[in-house]
Amino acid sequence: MGERRAVHAATIAEAFRLTVEDNADRIAVRTAGDEIAWTWAELEAKVDAFAGGLAKLGVTRGDTVALMISNRPEFMVADLAATMLGATPFSIYLTSAPDQIAYVIKDAAARVAIVEAPFKDAVAPLVEYVLTVEEMDGYAVPGFQPDWRAVQPDDILTIIYTSGTTGPPKGVQLSHANEMAAVDAVEKRVGFPDGSRIISWLPSAHVAERTAHHYLPIVYGMTITTCPDPRRIGEFLPLVKPTWFFAVPRVWEKLKAGIETKLAGNEQAEKVLTAAKQVVELRQAGEPVPDALESAVELGEEQLFGPLRAAIGLDEARLVNVGAAPTPREVLVFFHAIGVPLAEIWGMSETCGAGASNPEERIKIGTVGLPSPGVELKLAEDGELLARSKVVMVGYRNLPDKTAEALDEEGWLHTGDVATIDEDGYVTIIDRKKELIINAAGKNMSPANIEAALKGASPLIGQACVVGDGRPYNVALIVLDPDYAAAVEDHAAVVAEAVEAANSGLSRPEQIKRWTILNDDWVPGGDELTPTMKLKRRPIMDKFAGEIDAMYQG
Repeated sequence: MGERRAVHAATIAEAFRLTVEDNADRIAVRTAGDEIAWTWAELEAKVDAFAGGLAKLGVTRGDTVALMISNRPEFMVADLAATMLGATPFSIYLTSAPDQIAYVIKDAAARVAIVEAPFKDAVAPLVEYVLTVEEMDGYAVPGFQPDWRAVQPDDILTIIYTSGTTGPPKGVQLSHANEMAAVDAVEKRVGFPDGSRIISWLPSAHVAERTAHHYLPIVYGMTITTCPDPRRIGEFLPLVKPTWFFAVPRVWEKLKAGIETKLAGNEQAEKVLTAAKQVVELRQAGEPVPDALESAVELGEEQLFGPLRAAIGLDEARLVNVGAAPTPREVLVFFHAIGVPLAEIWGMSETCGAGASNPEERIKIGTVGLPSPGVELKLAEDGELLARSKVVMVGYRNLPDKTAEALDEEGWLHTGDVATIDEDGYVTIIDRKKELIINAAGKNMSPANIEAALKGASPLIGQACVVGDGRPYNVALIVLDPDYAAAVEDHAAVVAEAVEAANSGLSRPEQIKRWTILNDDWVPGGDELTPTMKLKRRPIMDKFAGEIDAMYQG
């Protein structure tokens, strides 16, 4: 294949047409068992026909179209059909409460919605037209030719509604130009080979899913396999063997725990793994690796690590990434040891998910890497990370004051993240500016990093929420991982060991003095977690105020 012409497109609409021309017979999107497997040419025919149906409903350039669709090929049809008309498709989390759905649809002013059947009744009163995924074919107009050339780079491509950890969600407006800059930044850092494969498995309302598993494949002609249930991602990895894979820390923690369970009791394997971890740490520190360690790891590569990577489906991955929350160092070291170059990245809805990433040839564990190509990063006087780039949003929908707060006159986005930048330009995220704990003695701490240490200390700890702002010491609310809780008899003893292990790596003010195991399961999109598994700290504090106060009494 020659040059990828879609890279130079001005809009996602144009990129899609060029990718179809260059890869007409390649599979664009498929289900795991190939019940659906559409080529790029077949996808284009479906997209154009459905665009005809949307046009009949009055959808035109500048309109918004609401989507509540799971990870399935039909999402591509619905989303791209709206895009070809110059409209703005945007996704709503399937876990949203009715009032959240109503807020987002009203804010976006959507007249048309395409939804999974169970959501039809909830959405119907909020829009003029609501159709289910099963009804889409009935709206198709075969042979319809959308005027995709009318779409302009500054048109709003999509709106990402932030998960609203504080107050109602903000609608981040991303233009075609923003997203084309973002996919260019990611490709320049990762370098996707022709014929790359990815899995669509995150919620399409999240910027990581949109950029990584929707727009990137459109521009680079990749094949997408849809995974309808994110809890099944572990079984999809070996089926697809993705070229690139991104997941939140919890997924990597569970993969690591699964591998360790398999290796438990195999002394030779455990010895080789320990040696490999030592090699990773020596290389990270820039120190020489003794020959004996080197040869132990070479032997392990042939007999252990190669087959392990194949078993988990990451043997053909060029680069794998983790983001959205701090990742325990031991998780990163573990995957490097088995030959999976796991690297932390940083981005926001406001930057199309691009921002900073580790280059494959020099991953610095504990950092989110260097500024992505085309992105400028610097620190404000108080340590807040500022970003300036073509990837930065147009602004928040209907919120000029919030937009003015976030974007200054020189075009710098004030990210709300506190960070450091080392002498080599690598960025380390400390925490969200508003979430830093300042204890009664005035010590500043990152709850997210303490929580990562707790979760890294035992697979039994599924979630942890650290409390300590304005208090004499830190305490933790702990939620057990249901998969591991079933296999452990004395939960309190294992958690006590994990807290002690985590505390050994923390400074005295950061250490957890008391903790409570909650008889709860925190699920994405529930009271305690956003759909992307970030903690909703204020609601957690309110809901468990009694448990928190009890830990400070006496």
